[in-house]
Amino acid sequence: MHAMQYEITLPADYDMGIIRHRVATKGALLDTFPGLGLKAYGIRERGVDGSPVNQYSPFYLWRNLAGMNTFLWGNGFRGIIDSFGRPSVRHWTGLAFEHGLAAAALPRTSSRRSETIPPDTDPATRIEEALDELRQRAAADGVHSTALAIDPRGWELIHFTLWEDTAPESEGTRYQVLHLSTPELDDLPPGRHWQA
Repeated sequence: MHAMQYEITLPADYDMGIIRHRVATKGALLDTFPGLGLKAYGIRERGVDGSPVNQYSPFYLWRNLAGMNTFLWGNGFRGIIDSFGRPSVRHWTGLAFEHGLAAAALPRTSSRRSETIPPDTDPATRIEEALDELRQRAAADGVHSTALAIDPRGWELIHFTLWEDTAPESEGTRYQVLHLSTPELDDLPPGRHWQA
């Protein structure tokens, strides 16, 4: 599994109805995209849920690199570049994934919380703790699904969660989910993504 996100920050007076229309008319295009576990079409609106910015911020969980590469180097990402220019694309190696108690519901919000593993902390120990946290989060009310990923270059852990209703403030950056594409969600293996 590979996690990926780009954030397109828009002007403070930008009409977010344009993004809503874009997702309403084009979101379903990835509903059958090979290699894609899920794509959460997330937005942040200035003044809503404490957001200081207008932002379009889709988050992806790719089942395999072939799917991610097909999207980035094929026509999928071309639409973003044509509309907004070329944003930086952040990506992380997937560590674990869990379905939540609300997996059958359509999520309305998502959250992304990041943390840096300090230099004096054993990364394997912190990741084991984070895996325990992931299992606990998956068992919480209102959780659709949750994933843990890492960028070992900066030792940044990412906790990404889809929520049936409003994501708690304690979960970091919160997004409204306008659409969820899940072509291969059932093929994302639950639990850790390496042999213990």
